[in-house]
Amino acid sequence: MKTDRSVCDLTTTELARAIARRELSSREAVEAHLARIAGLDSQLAAFVTVDVDGARRAAQICDAASEPLGPLHGAPLGIKDLTDTRGLKTTYGSMLFRDHLPGEDDLVVARLRRAGAIILGKTNTPEFGFGAVCTNRLCGPTRNPYDSALTSGGSSGGSAVAVAAGMVPLAHGTDFGGSVRTPASFCDVTSIRPTPGRIPSPRRPLGWDMLATHGFLARGVDDLALALSVCEGSDVRDPVSIGIGSDDWSNAGRPRIAVTPHFGVAPVARDVRARFTTACEALARVADVVPSSPDCIGAVETFRTLRTAHIANSYGELLRTRRAELTPTVIWNIEAGTKLSAQDYLNAERRRTAIYRSFRELFTRIDFLIAPAASVFPWPNEISDVTAIDGAALETAIDYLAVTFIVSLVGFPVLTMPVRREASDLPFGIQIVAPPGCEFRLFAFGRVLEHELGFSHRRPPL
Repeated sequence: MKTDRSVCDLTTTELARAIARRELSSREAVEAHLARIAGLDSQLAAFVTVDVDGARRAAQICDAASEPLGPLHGAPLGIKDLTDTRGLKTTYGSMLFRDHLPGEDDLVVARLRRAGAIILGKTNTPEFGFGAVCTNRLCGPTRNPYDSALTSGGSSGGSAVAVAAGMVPLAHGTDFGGSVRTPASFCDVTSIRPTPGRIPSPRRPLGWDMLATHGFLARGVDDLALALSVCEGSDVRDPVSIGIGSDDWSNAGRPRIAVTPHFGVAPVARDVRARFTTACEALARVADVVPSSPDCIGAVETFRTLRTAHIANSYGELLRTRRAELTPTVIWNIEAGTKLSAQDYLNAERRRTAIYRSFRELFTRIDFLIAPAASVFPWPNEISDVTAIDGAALETAIDYLAVTFIVSLVGFPVLTMPVRREASDLPFGIQIVAPPGCEFRLFAFGRVLEHELGFSHRRPPL
């Protein structure tokens, strides 16, 4: 048996392989990670709920099986607390649901369980996923493992911290405007926001909504590819999951990349742009840089409109009936959407279409588009929102996310990778964008960056 520390250093791919070969038991893997959670989570607040008994029962089933139950056989992971888990408390980060026990798993959870994964618990998120700092009235703030005074980012901050700190090797997240990518950048881990529909959401009320997706965070690209492989596949109840094609790209020769620090419209801090420039200099060693970018004029206003309209539609009734129990951030988000007209919404969809077509045209000439994965570095937990960048006031509380939400707007898949850095530097990541359906193109290029440029996770000094 390996020591607890070395077990917690293993990736999901390595753990599942070792357990399948009987070199390590699932129970040993689960106990090592539960011990890590017990030792660190009081400091970091990555988990809202830890299912000790359930994880041990699942490990016992794995160890008793005559053959592996699936590609994730016996491997522990965390599920973001916005996503339903059968019989395991799911709060959505809200006091309104503090005792909520779902009767069934979300499809993504069911597919992870079917692949043999063991759920250790539910990772923290702001209320309903709305918030720059990963905190709510139940738990938090989720603290950055590289500096506990700083934020982990939202809204998948609990998942990012759990992975970075070795509490789980893999964690589920969700991403609307940057919610796996910002925490990944802040916490030095990798993440994937796949093409909308690649992982179906058959219970989503707005079936044609392509802004929100499931995703994953891990310490390496291989784990992201493994997790996506067991969760992808269309479901007739999710219309956007039908007909997503497969990537036929082959890595012949040097890929062509375009780089943009801000898409021409996103506010991005000077120190972030400096780190991004250094990262791009390294990328030029393995790729040819094409000086081009999509036309994103109007993207910020477009995303604001679509996002607030969706939020008001989904949560407006809660504002009317239970306003006193909601956090100010949730109230602001809902109220912003109630002021919109149908014409506002359709004008936003018209502009969104034009931006999408500009992205598509760009990708006739390039393989990847590279941008920062966050507009700022982590800030103190006591500051609830980013209201200014480099002294310039932002118009709304979500504008600091423009560098990520522009990609959400057009529905292209995006891989986040930590860049190589000095030990004294705060983590920082880049977004690697590919055309819809091209996740495995992203993973192939990501492996090159890991192996040749050292763009990989560095464990925090905990």
